[in-house]
Amino acid sequence: MALTNTQYDEIMHDYETLRTIKRRELSKRIQYVEQHVPGYLDLDQETSKRSAAFGRRLLSGEKLDRSELHRQLLEISEQKKSLLRKANLPENYLEMEYECPICKDTGYVDNEKCSCFKQKVIQRLYAQSNINKLAEEANFDLMSEDYYSGEDLDRFRGAVKTSKEFIKNFETLYPNLLFYGTVGTGKSFLSICIAKEILEMGHSVLYFSAASLFSLLQATSFDFKRSDELSTLLDDLYNTELLIIDDLGTEHVTNTSIPQLFTCINERLIRNRSTIITTNFSLDDIKSMYSERVSSRIASNYHLCKLTGRDIRIMKKVQNRK
Repeated sequence: MALTNTQYDEIMHDYETLRTIKRRELSKRIQYVEQHVPGYLDLDQETSKRSAAFGRRLLSGEKLDRSELHRQLLEISEQKKSLLRKANLPENYLEMEYECPICKDTGYVDNEKCSCFKQKVIQRLYAQSNINKLAEEANFDLMSEDYYSGEDLDRFRGAVKTSKEFIKNFETLYPNLLFYGTVGTGKSFLSICIAKEILEMGHSVLYFSAASLFSLLQATSFDFKRSDELSTLLDDLYNTELLIIDDLGTEHVTNTSIPQLFTCINERLIRNRSTIITTNFSLDDIKSMYSERVSSRIASNYHLCKLTGRDIRIMKKVQNRK
């Protein structure tokens, strides 16, 4: 299912609305400075006056040193920053703010779709991949070690360290991660923590539970009327900058899902696209369930992080009842 014209228009309208909101916010900040920072407006007008005067002199034929104008404007700029600091305002207080500084909330960079645009497409095409919503309840700020002790705590700390290294190296090493271990020990939580950081870096993230992913693949693979939808899905699976497959092993495994998993993993490795897989299975279980080819690709190309301990979800429920 490719993006429809209506969906495209909705995305572009969202950008337009966002830019309007940001312009209004900037206008309010300008009004505040004009009213509460004496002298700032005069300096602002002086910048325009000197630039205009310099331009007129150039047009009249004078040979001028542009570095002199640059020096004067830089001096005025420093004075303006000083006034803002004295008013307890940040130096960039009057700069336009953007949700996405890469495309400046236009959706495009040099006629190419920005990664934020691609993420909006993902969110519209795959309702179950609402990673932004998931990140509200799972991010590093909400992380706690209270549910771990002993060896379990050591493993959790090691997984957190690996997660942060994954983020640090994301744009250069294209890392891959397998979180595995006992139920309810933070595997999905850490994968979403990573996703939130990657999104904030300006990259696209596609999240699927294994059950929903293979259900969608099955539904589209055997219906010729949905061939366009399958093509779009495969393109996204192979090319999205970060793919998360959560709870591998909870899906209905079939003769077709196993090669689909292998192809997805392999294609992303070939294209230098990062993948995170979470599962309760060990590597031997993956080999038994999905084939040696799948387990070999994971063992050779993924950093393996084991998490163990009591089920945190159950522990939270018990605490809430007290």
